Formats: sequence, structure tokens, C-alpha cells
Amino acid sequence: MIEIEVQNETHQTVFRLKAFTVPRIGEGIRLEEPDGQWVSYDIIDVWYQKAEYGEVWVPFIHVRMTPDEQRALELTKAVPLVNRDQAVPIEDFLKKFEGDQEHEPVKLNLDMSEAD
Repeated sequence: MIEIEVQNETHQTVFRLKAFTVPRIGEGIRLEEPDGQWVSYDIIDVWYQKAEYGEVWVPFIHVRMTPDEQRALELTKAVPLVNRDQAVPIEDFLKKFEGDQEHEPVKLNLDMSEAD
């Protein structure tokens, strides 16, 4: 595993991720947004710097959200019928219909024979 420092131009953030390979300039990568959604990013720069702890070169990548993803996010913001503030985790949503208790299965007799 290689630890890569990611500089995100879209959100002006820096974080590290672990990967098996270092992506190249022009390749795409999917990263998780702060809201939990996965979004496509373009690799716009890759470079290596010598680590402070010896003869090791550490990879850095510079990413920017793809233009298609940016347009899609702008379109979803513009739709007044979609209220993202009301988003609920699926477990909580299902509790409204199922209740908070565990369900007990009902035993069915599927024996179709005529003998009782």
C-alpha cells in the first residue's frame, strides 16, 4: 500500500489515502464527498517529494472535480422539488414502516396434502 497525499482543488482540502498504485495525470478517480456521496475527480498533477524519514519518495496528487460532476451538482441544487436537507438514513426511514421492535416470523403451513 502506498500513502498518497491528495490536494483537492474543488474543496481546497488536503488529506491522505492509501492505494496500490499512484494514478497518472489525466486519469479519473472517485472520492467520497463530506456528505457521503462518491464523485468523479480528474488528476491534474502528480509529483513526488523526498520524505523526512530517509530515502523514500512520497507521492502527491492534485485533483479537481470533473466538469460533468460539477454540472450535475449545480443542476441538483437548482431543482426546487428536491430538498436535500430532509435526507434520512435508510435504516431510520424503514423504522417508520416497520416499527422499532424486531419482527417475529410467522410460521406458515405450506403442506398442500389433504391429510390433516
